[in-house]
Amino acid sequence: MGAASKNTIDTGFVNEIRDALKGAIDLILPYRCAVCGGISDTEDRFEAYNSLYKDLFGQRPDLHICGKCLSSLNIQDEDRRWFLCLSNPVAGDPCPGLPLYMPFEYRGLVEQILPKIKFGKKYELARFFGCVLGSAIKCENISADLIVPVPLSSRRLEERGFNQAGEIAYPLARLNGIPYADDCLIRVRDTMRQSDISDKGLRAVNVSNAFSVSEDWDVTGLTAVVVDDVATTGSTLHEAAIALYKAGASKVLCAAFAGNRSLKNAEPF
Repeated sequence: MGAASKNTIDTGFVNEIRDALKGAIDLILPYRCAVCGGISDTEDRFEAYNSLYKDLFGQRPDLHICGKCLSSLNIQDEDRRWFLCLSNPVAGDPCPGLPLYMPFEYRGLVEQILPKIKFGKKYELARFFGCVLGSAIKCENISADLIVPVPLSSRRLEERGFNQAGEIAYPLARLNGIPYADDCLIRVRDTMRQSDISDKGLRAVNVSNAFSVSEDWDVTGLTAVVVDDVATTGSTLHEAAIALYKAGASKVLCAAFAGNRSLKNAEPF
């Protein structure tokens, strides 16, 4: 027994040493901004977010953004957050007037972050966007039965390791007290990346009939919010909404963190 006690590690003492070393290292090697790589000077302003993140995901985030980058994240004026989902409405649309909530422009911080999320596997940046979008939607007093992320194909999900739309949609759902339905929509047809297609008509063709509602879900009479990271022509969100309506949903709203619409094309909501 005595020998065992001599070899027992004082975990409290070890933790104190570890924390002291971490503090010393942080002074020598300060946190770097995940966007520009500069020194992060906003650590004290991130405490509220750190607490929220821990509530949502069970751990503190490893995310640091400098004040310069944060200052470029500006929400649109109230009358510039709602659009028609399709940038170019078409005749015979099965869900004309489909509304899109899109509170940020695709520029500045957003333009720098989204490629890092998709191609740099920076899922914590997607979660940050999800918390911001969720807070914005909460201010709009939107009520719904389901939050549904736009799904990736199984091949692209395996390639990327996560679905950026899902990482945004989950905190959005939690912040608004709406059930998160990550397996409600399925992608039944693999498609090219929309970002690789410049022609608006071809973008619509690329995602036509690409989605279906899972047989495990009954969305009859429900209101659903479909979430994606960015909307350009709106074709992807539009096709997801069509699939939900075909399955019996009574109302569908679309939400994207950002887009590049230069003109407001309607007052749909």
